[in-house]
Amino acid sequence: MEQTMPVHSSLVANSAKHKEDTKKSVDKMALRVWIRMFACTQLVEKRVRKLLRKKYNTTLPRFDVLAQLDSSNGTLSMGDLSQRLMVTTGNVTGLIDLMEQEGLVERHPHPTDRRSTLVQMTALGEQLCSTAMPAHQEWIQEMLKGMTEDELSQLHQLLGKTKAAIAAREEQWEQKRTRAE
Repeated sequence: MEQTMPVHSSLVANSAKHKEDTKKSVDKMALRVWIRMFACTQLVEKRVRKLLRKKYNTTLPRFDVLAQLDSSNGTLSMGDLSQRLMVTTGNVTGLIDLMEQEGLVERHPHPTDRRSTLVQMTALGEQLCSTAMPAHQEWIQEMLKGMTEDELSQLHQLLGKTKAAIAAREEQWEQKRTRAE
């Protein structure tokens, strides 16, 4: 005689399978989203690098330094610059060495902290920044021209939420690591 599963048990089993399938689907989608975000970033970065080199004979890292200095009235400490660029101080030091040789920036001792050095844009750096910044903005606008204002707004909000979620997870991982030590 064939035994049948009670209706309730069958629903519970189906519900559990649905939850498992949904989790797998969400996990797959998370990976797909990451790959898509990375691809978009790579495409934009490739285009910007090419245009900076062609039109201004400079590189994206140099432009990024100038943009960060510009947003802080022309001067930042090496440590602050490193944090804003999200690179090591060693990377910033090498970059600033080259930019100083090109006359784009200059270094000064920090007036109150002997361990710190300030980086300041020169007139040549300011000139490059003032011409390249508007062009950079136009390039980005041109690349995203196929999207409506509402779509851009939604994307901006979703990416903000994504950034916050990642930062929260990073903080949780850091707390676990600290407790484990």
